[in-house]
Amino acid sequence: MAQLILLPFFMLLFFLFPSSNNAQGGPPSPGYYPSSSVSSIGFNQGFRNLWGPQHQSVDQGSLTIWLDKTSGGSGFKSLNRYRSGYFGAAVKLQPGYTAGVITSFYLSNNEDYPGYHDEIDIEFLGTTPDKPYTLQTNVYIKGSGDGNIIGREMRFHLWFDPTKDFHNYAILWNPTEIIFFVDNVPIRRYPRKSDATFPLRPMWVYGSIWDASSWATEEGKYKADYRYQPFVGRYNNFKIGGCTTNSAATCRPTSGSPVGSSGLSSQQYAAMAWVQRNYMVYYYCSDARRDHTQTPEC
Repeated sequence: MAQLILLPFFMLLFFLFPSSNNAQGGPPSPGYYPSSSVSSIGFNQGFRNLWGPQHQSVDQGSLTIWLDKTSGGSGFKSLNRYRSGYFGAAVKLQPGYTAGVITSFYLSNNEDYPGYHDEIDIEFLGTTPDKPYTLQTNVYIKGSGDGNIIGREMRFHLWFDPTKDFHNYAILWNPTEIIFFVDNVPIRRYPRKSDATFPLRPMWVYGSIWDASSWATEEGKYKADYRYQPFVGRYNNFKIGGCTTNSAATCRPTSGSPVGSSGLSSQQYAAMAWVQRNYMVYYYCSDARRDHTQTPEC
């Protein structure tokens, strides 16, 4: 039912804020740039290696991680645990054959609640040379890693080639909403509609590269092919503007919008609508194969 309300609102925005760009150009300006409110940090200022140290290198604050047939890849983790905040990084992806490989930046409390954790994901799903990368956003609430996860996926292709240069990707998470940004353009907003459908427990910030051949590319049709190794992910321009679990109760995270602590401006909604209209390729609430009694927010 929420979807039926949402779509006409976005259609109205298309008329009120028409884009001067076509689908081959960039999105209309969001008019607000939350990343400018958060200082950049080097990798070692906010993160540490979690696994695969032999497949991870740091150079002047920038991070490179890679996957090859000798390992399961590499991962990193924030120094602190957060209860809200703005979390971002610039990422450059590998061109060519990368099917089956996931490069990610995400929030999770899996180490604190194994089998019953929350997660907010930005995942780049590897691809074949003739097809674009897919950026998957996802939200888990008290899920597990044993096949019982109830995913809330929204997937996009991008309006640029993410292998040509670094682009900024970010998650804003506060007690009322989750907003995903690409180069400061909001691409998805997930509001808190109930405690049961929103992650509220503190989380760490992670990133990784790993082999997910069973599902990553066209539902597992194409697997990781180690003739094309190493598979490399590059990160820099890390940004963390958040409230840790040790922060004062008065701590407030960076706002994602000029309109206040929750929601987006009309200009931001218009930019998000443009992205979803032209580049969204999957939305879990629209998937007729899904059991939507498990996702009541739809």
